[in-house]
Amino acid sequence: MQSSRPGPVLLIIATAVALFLLMPLLAVVPVSFTPQRFLSMPTGTLSLRHYQALIDNPAWGQSVLLSLRIGILSSAIATVLATLFGLGIWMFQPRFSALLIGFVLLPLIVPPVVSAMTLYFLMTTLSAFNSYIGYDTWIGVALAHAVMITPFAVVLILVALFQVDRRIDLAARGLGANLTTRAFRIIIPNIKFGIATAALLSFVLSWEEIGVTLFITSVNAITLPRLMWMGLRDNIDPAIAAISVLLIIVTAVILALRIFIERRGTSETK
Repeated sequence: MQSSRPGPVLLIIATAVALFLLMPLLAVVPVSFTPQRFLSMPTGTLSLRHYQALIDNPAWGQSVLLSLRIGILSSAIATVLATLFGLGIWMFQPRFSALLIGFVLLPLIVPPVVSAMTLYFLMTTLSAFNSYIGYDTWIGVALAHAVMITPFAVVLILVALFQVDRRIDLAARGLGANLTTRAFRIIIPNIKFGIATAALLSFVLSWEEIGVTLFITSVNAITLPRLMWMGLRDNIDPAIAAISVLLIIVTAVILALRIFIERRGTSETK
C-alpha cells in the first residue's frame, strides 16, 4: 500500500511558502521590543516599555473590551442568522434558493466603501429614533459588523449542511418528528463543528474590521483596530507593534485550540 504522505521536496516547498507568508508577522516581534519612541528595529538593547504602555494607557484596555463585546454580539447575530438561513435552504429547498443565496452573499461583492457609506446612512437614520443603536454606539457597530460578516458564516454553514446525509432528515420526518425537533435535535448536532467554525470566523472578522468602523464611529465607540489606526495616523506609536504581537499570540492559541477540539471530536465519533 502506497503512502499518501508528501515527499521531502513538497515539505520543503510548503515550509518555504509558510515562512514567506509569516515573515511580515514575525517582523513585528523585534519591533515591539525597540527602546525608541518610534517604530524601528532594536539596536543593541531591548525594552518592554511599549508593553508597559499598553498597561499604563487605559485606552488600550477599553478598546480591547469594546472590541470583545462587539465581536461576541455580532458573531452571535451572524451565526444565528446564517444557521437559520442555511436550515431553511437545506430543509425546504425553495425554487429560488440560488437567488436567495446570491442575495445573502451580496455584501461580499459590493465594494467595502459602498457598504460602509450605506451603513453610515443607516446608522445615522437609526440615531434619530434610538440613540443606543445608531451612529457611534457599540450596538450600532455590532449590527453593522453583523451585516458584513453574515455572508461568510452562511458559506460555512451551507458547506457543513451539504455534507449531511439528507436521509436522516427524511427518516426523522417519517417517524413523526416535527420541524423543530428535526432542526434542533437531528440536523444542528450534525453540523455543530461547522457552526462553531462560522462563529469563530465571524468573531475574527468583526474583531479586525476597520473600514466600516471608520465610517460609523467618531469618539465614543473606539474599537481596537480603530485605535491602532489612529496611532499609526497620528504618531506612529510603537505600542501598536506590542499589541500586534499579543494579538498574534492570542490568534495562534485560539486556532490551536480549535484544531485540538476538532480532532478530539473527530476521534470520538470514530
